[in-house]
Amino acid sequence: MSSRYLFTSESVTEGHPDKVCDQISDSILDSLLAQDPNSRVAAEVVVNTGLVLITGEITTKANVNYIDIARRKIAEIGYIDSDNGFSANSASILVALDQQSPDIAQGVNSAYETRQDSSNEIFDKIGAGDQGIMFGFACNETPEMMPLSISLAHRIARRLAVVRKTGELNYLRPDGKTQVSVAYKNGKPISIDTILISSQHTQSIENITNDAEVQAKIKKDLWSKVVEPIFSDLEIQPDSKTRYFVNPTGKFVVGGPQGDAGLTGRKIIVDTYGGYSRHGGGAFSGKDPTKVDRSAAYACRYAAKNIVAARLAEKCEIQLSYAIGVAKPVSILVETFGTGKVNNQVLLELVQENFELRPAGIIHEFNLRNMPSERGGRFYQDVAAYGHFGRNDLDLPWEQIDKAESLNSSANQKQPTAIF
Repeated sequence: MSSRYLFTSESVTEGHPDKVCDQISDSILDSLLAQDPNSRVAAEVVVNTGLVLITGEITTKANVNYIDIARRKIAEIGYIDSDNGFSANSASILVALDQQSPDIAQGVNSAYETRQDSSNEIFDKIGAGDQGIMFGFACNETPEMMPLSISLAHRIARRLAVVRKTGELNYLRPDGKTQVSVAYKNGKPISIDTILISSQHTQSIENITNDAEVQAKIKKDLWSKVVEPIFSDLEIQPDSKTRYFVNPTGKFVVGGPQGDAGLTGRKIIVDTYGGYSRHGGGAFSGKDPTKVDRSAAYACRYAAKNIVAARLAEKCEIQLSYAIGVAKPVSILVETFGTGKVNNQVLLELVQENFELRPAGIIHEFNLRNMPSERGGRFYQDVAAYGHFGRNDLDLPWEQIDKAESLNSSANQKQPTAIF
């Protein structure tokens, strides 16, 4: 790769059709786990004009009203006006749910290690809910140890929601997308190349009806009310060379599920690292923590972030793989892209020694089954929009850096010539 290049990441607002689905799915998960922490949940949602379909596989002792959960979440997002073609009160909601397959359940309920080796270790008792590969990543580009491009895209998307909900820009509607291109030189971010915002809005604004004039006002308002505030605490700022686009088609009135169908699990890159790191392909939302697509991805992030916080690498990516019904990972890989202060084999040993990577251990470490009931019935739904990682606005267990100091000390013992 050349010494100078651009990297781009996108985010979407909570009113994006796919994100509406993710949030309903995780609201269902929160409600079920709050009543029955052992619920097995794979909740999928589809939305379109005036329609919500809730489907998937759920096994639980909880008794919840799925239709009410969906309506409350849709209203919270901001779809309360039937003129949008989609609203909490008028949408038709269909429920078509099955129970978890017994073939899957038997491998989760009793892991391979327990069945084959009569293991008595408590964390060997639950098997992975599926096969697959998961990645976790961290870097030192931002205080939250996320790539700068996805961090900025999320900041802009969250700010769009704030100015809409507070009424500061009361003509905005829930749907929106953001995109930020960052210029790098020798692997370090040096400037903001492009900022793109597409935000749904009312047909007219303050008696302005001409499309060109409406877009000019939106562009000006978004710069002063959205873009400038989110850069206030950063060293890298937009400059005269930064390209700035708003609603490039000319207007964005028809949006949300009226403008595009939505589906749970279709924004996996937005949910993670904006394409900066590899992705195993598994979505998060609507899945209980026995599904390693979700819980193991959280564990990978936790390990990678603590390695970067320990100053053992500037960038760290961790891959895990699992076999369905087996507790222990099939493989573990640590990659630091040439930025490691110790070799990757040492870091692999540190991960194996310091991080619990069996599903039952991850669930215990992060309290993933009980967290919704401890946080007023909501936990997973709060990460279903604006990313699951780097969330300084939320107290997430996998974002803690409580093992950084001990990792640094252990690495120094394993490789005394390391430079910290």
